[in-house]
Amino acid sequence: MPRKRVVIVGMVHDVGYRPLLLGIAGFLGIERFYADNIFVEGKQAVEVLFDAPDDKISAFIDLIKKKKPEEAVVERIDVEDYSGDVMKMEDYYRYLTAMQLWKIASYGGQMLKKQDMMLEKQDLMIQKQDLMIQKQDEMLKKQDEMLKKQDEMSGKMDKMLEKQDLMIQKQDMMLEKMDLMLKKQDETIQTIKKEGRKTRRMISSSTKLLSSKLDNITSLLEERFKKLEEEVERIKKALIKAGIDVQ
Repeated sequence: MPRKRVVIVGMVHDVGYRPLLLGIAGFLGIERFYADNIFVEGKQAVEVLFDAPDDKISAFIDLIKKKKPEEAVVERIDVEDYSGDVMKMEDYYRYLTAMQLWKIASYGGQMLKKQDMMLEKQDLMIQKQDLMIQKQDEMLKKQDEMLKKQDEMSGKMDKMLEKQDLMIQKQDMMLEKMDLMLKKQDETIQTIKKEGRKTRRMISSSTKLLSSKLDNITSLLEERFKKLEEEVERIKKALIKAGIDVQ
């Protein structure tokens, strides 16, 4: 029977390609079959070897061109003749099962390792969370202290405002008293002005009367002085006539 080698190139690793190919080969009744993951020119590929009649080979190639795993991306499928040996389907099934178990075990070990790393990270995160909670508690404590101080300041401010209100009330009372004093002062000034006008009128009248009296007295004195002078002149003349020298 002819033997063929098929190489499927693309993103074909870890997507379930080999179990799919095994299923197709089993469906077609191919007795000798082998498939494994390889790399071709740095790209992922699946190498398929099988030994079967021509009709089954044609049917297999037609089916793998139509079917592929959902997550696989196939760039090309190369088909060529193959002259080497191909293992029986049963042997390949056991081989694939063993490889899958090994992969599961390997993945399990990796998962456990990753789980341990995740647990370590989780422990670190819990420690950081504890530190954050501690810092948060300290911040809340400081906030409480600040609020307490703020309340004390508010109390002091209220007292200051009360004192300020009292001062304002006293100031208002002082202003009221000052207004009353100014009003009384204005009334007193008005009274003084009225009395001053009366006094000036009285003084003016008295001054006029006194001036008139002084004028009269001055006239009387002048007349008396004049009479005295005349009397003195007569006396002088009489003395001269009597022979008395008057110098």
